[in-house]
Amino acid sequence: MKFTAQEIAEKVKGKIEGNPNVKLSLLSKIEIAKQGSITFLSNPKYIPFIYKTKASAIIVDNNFIPENKLNTTLIRVKDPYTSFSKLLKIFSFEDIKPYEINKSAQINKTAKISKQIFIGALTIIERDVIIEESVVIKAQCFIGENVKIGKNTIIQNGVKILSNSIIGKNCIINPGAVIGCDGFGFAPQDDGSYNKIPQTGNVIIGNNVEIGSNSTIDRATMGSTIINDGVKIDNLVQIAHNVEIGKHTVFAGQSGVSGSTKIGEYCVIGGQAGIAGHLKIGNNVKIQGQTGVLRNIPDNKQIQGTPAIDFNDYYRSYAYFKRLPDFDDRLKKMEKKWLLNLNFKKQ
Repeated sequence: MKFTAQEIAEKVKGKIEGNPNVKLSLLSKIEIAKQGSITFLSNPKYIPFIYKTKASAIIVDNNFIPENKLNTTLIRVKDPYTSFSKLLKIFSFEDIKPYEINKSAQINKTAKISKQIFIGALTIIERDVIIEESVVIKAQCFIGENVKIGKNTIIQNGVKILSNSIIGKNCIINPGAVIGCDGFGFAPQDDGSYNKIPQTGNVIIGNNVEIGSNSTIDRATMGSTIINDGVKIDNLVQIAHNVEIGKHTVFAGQSGVSGSTKIGEYCVIGGQAGIAGHLKIGNNVKIQGQTGVLRNIPDNKQIQGTPAIDFNDYYRSYAYFKRLPDFDDRLKKMEKKWLLNLNFKKQ
């Protein structure tokens, strides 16, 4: 995939300084870039590299003023990081042939599929599936009965989307993710055994959602597990049955949410954080990594620890916790001195 600097500038709404016709075919880090590649400068720490990089073009901030001579084409934009992210998306799909259905794919005759679609090798699509235009479904995916997939969504290799799930527009579901799997529901019996509770609901995923590799989203016992617009879920995340996640909330890797918990909008959940079931987490809540949330959290809180407490309280407490060995030594010395004085007075 090749573009001229001018074509790249048009895609990111930037202004050219230098040769608009230079050919660009590779995205690179600024410190290792070669001729024919395009990179970006966002972090001031990397400014020294701009004067010695071999990149043919660099995306920079509108306000960047070079202190030395440059041997590259500049593309000036408002936000270099965001603009380069757009290019990453464009270049990442160069291996996809648009509107192609692999001959080895198995598609049920009742499925309603747009002509403008890509379906990879060995993918299975079952009864009454609806897939809108410009959807990409890569190799070895499974799409269950009555699934609906919105426009421009990308399903990467090996994804399983089980029956009755609804996927919105412009979503990305990364390799190995499982959507609509059986929720974890068992009723304890008098003899100590467990009877399985049927999970009869589904999963609804909004627009512009991204789900990381090997993450799982369980279908509801009844009703729906709901992932609202703009949610971003990292790799190896577990979302249990009947969970609801508000718009633009972000999950880092290995975090998990237990059943029937409601999480608000614009929250940030750190890596390996665990949230117990049947809780309500407010809007704009920040949960630090490895935190265990066992109670409801109101809006705009920042929490850490297990059980979770206020972020600032946690670090004040931790400051004392680190000094406990020193306190113990001091206490033993004081105790020893007190015993010596006591013995002396008895004598």
